[in-house]
Amino acid sequence: MSFPLVECIPNFSEGRRLEVVDQIAAAILSVPNVRILDRHSDQDHNRTVITLLGSPDDVKEAVYLSIVKASELIDMDVHQGEHPRIGATDVVPFVPIREISIQECVELARQLGQRVGNELGIPVYLYEDAATVPERINLENIRKGQFEGLKSEIGKVPERKPDFGPEKMGKAGATVIGAREALIAFNVYLSTDDVSIAKAIAKTIRFSSGGFRYVKAMGVLVEGRAQVSMNLTNYRKTPISLVFESIRREAQRYGTSIHHSELVGLVPQEALVGAAVWYTQLDQFQPDQVLESRLSQPDGDLSQGSYKFLDELASDQPTPGGGSAAAFTAAEAAALVSMVARLTIGKKRYADVEDDMKHVLQTSENLRQKLTSAIEADSMAFNDLMISFKLPKETEEEQQQREKAIYLASLKAAEVPLNTAELAIEILRLAIEASEKGNPNAITDAGSAGALSRAAISSAGANVRINLSNYSSDEKAINLLNKIGSLESQAENSYSELKTIILNRGKIKFS
Repeated sequence: MSFPLVECIPNFSEGRRLEVVDQIAAAILSVPNVRILDRHSDQDHNRTVITLLGSPDDVKEAVYLSIVKASELIDMDVHQGEHPRIGATDVVPFVPIREISIQECVELARQLGQRVGNELGIPVYLYEDAATVPERINLENIRKGQFEGLKSEIGKVPERKPDFGPEKMGKAGATVIGAREALIAFNVYLSTDDVSIAKAIAKTIRFSSGGFRYVKAMGVLVEGRAQVSMNLTNYRKTPISLVFESIRREAQRYGTSIHHSELVGLVPQEALVGAAVWYTQLDQFQPDQVLESRLSQPDGDLSQGSYKFLDELASDQPTPGGGSAAAFTAAEAAALVSMVARLTIGKKRYADVEDDMKHVLQTSENLRQKLTSAIEADSMAFNDLMISFKLPKETEEEQQQREKAIYLASLKAAEVPLNTAELAIEILRLAIEASEKGNPNAITDAGSAGALSRAAISSAGANVRINLSNYSSDEKAINLLNKIGSLESQAENSYSELKTIILNRGKIKFS
């Protein structure tokens, strides 16, 4: 029988005196059944991040004891470091892991915050999902002005009133406590000591200044190198590979390059697998090809497959969008054709068409794999287009380079759904063959495959046109538009043919 597990990642404003960090860690481990999964100290940031795991009550107690110890050993009046901070225990996020909801983590945050405020006399601010006002959802709003700025304003500026504890700060400063989903703390080091470049890149990629939706970033100097320090708050919507490549491109613009990168704390396996797939350009990769994943989930999990895609499609983010949906729909059509073929192959009644249906099955499965890859390809093409819109345009040369990048990215963003339509028309033709030769008991499944293929082509066509809307007189764009128009005409003719076959062979009117 499993039990609830929660992760907590308290950040402490000490990364140089390791004996102090040892005492904080010891306080955590004094609570039975709490594990420290990771501990990361950085001298330049003068900060330590500890990741612990356990039952909700045990973790809450362990974190409280660590806050007590940090308040005894860390004096914020003399603290200095590259990383923004407001307290000895700077920020404490609770993250749901197993059999615990984000709302239950919010309640943990509030209980801990109230205890810290009342018993330790430390001002506490609630953030992320636990925030009591919208302005405190984002951590950077609470840390504005850092320790020194908050100390001068608390008790004087109404907006600085803490959620718990006194309206004054001692040497332990203030603490931010909250609940959130898993994030990735990811730092990229540049081959330069010019921190202004790191700050410029951070400004380009972070959401608050017009960058990627799920990226928080700043530029700092660490170990003699300029560093882009980041939190990736949704690695599925904004993957590591996209952020890393964007930094690489920006660094090249400033005449430098990436030296290396690092993780602070833990990272979900899915995030690293996604980056590996992108960089190695693995074709037709499936998550269950990872040995460890297959061993740990032998029975599979529908919620991690198509249901997950539908949840992402229903979100407020631009990707995945209509192009990915077209590929998903065409892949469904391919799967139905495969089903009809499998229901025909091996049956004595259809021995005369068995070889034909084996070919149909082989072809439909190959197309299904290609269309599955196209789902992600469409999102990546759109993301690349968005990157091109963020290129600088201060000088005439930069404007020309930006316009060219937008043009090329627009063509690519149109080519991907066009390819989906080309694959979908092949599926539609296979659906016709399956309806003619396949098991008649599954003839409506062949018809459904045709209808889905037709819908996918129509959806793909809309995406081709929107991406080329600014280039209606361009020769390459015209060529792509002519191709999609031809495919749509073919689809209507083929679908009419399919309906006739279903009516005649299956005695079913298929509108």
